[in-house]
Amino acid sequence: MNQETPQVLASVRQFGIQLSATRRGARLARLLAVEQLRSWDLEAVTEKAAHVVAELAANAVTHGRVPGRDFHLALSATATTLRIEVTDTRGDRVPVLRGAGVAESGRGLLLVEALADQWGVSSGPVPRKTVWAVIGLP
Repeated sequence: MNQETPQVLASVRQFGIQLSATRRGARLARLLAVEQLRSWDLEAVTEKAAHVVAELAANAVTHGRVPGRDFHLALSATATTLRIEVTDTRGDRVPVLRGAGVAESGRGLLLVEALADQWGVSSGPVPRKTVWAVIGLP
């Protein structure tokens, strides 16, 4: 008797877009991410994800900007996680988590760390780096 084991294939939803490395591009990244998450019926994490996208995109245009080069936003969602990736062309400038201080700036990654379940940096291909964050889905 032949018994087949049913296989459940995880559905992965993906979205990606290349944006100009400007403040306008960073704002657009956040708006497009929010709309995409709403279209995927992920309202439960939309606000949290919007803050993470805003911080990562702002870092890309502030610290990862190379004139004439864009940055890339990617979202991927499975049944249990949302992964946010922002790729820029300054692989030589890796973000550093700083402690809370009196500085007016430099605290964006503290916010990302507080909102995301995991975050990190992946290098390459040269000259790129990708800063990513993972948020668990309810």
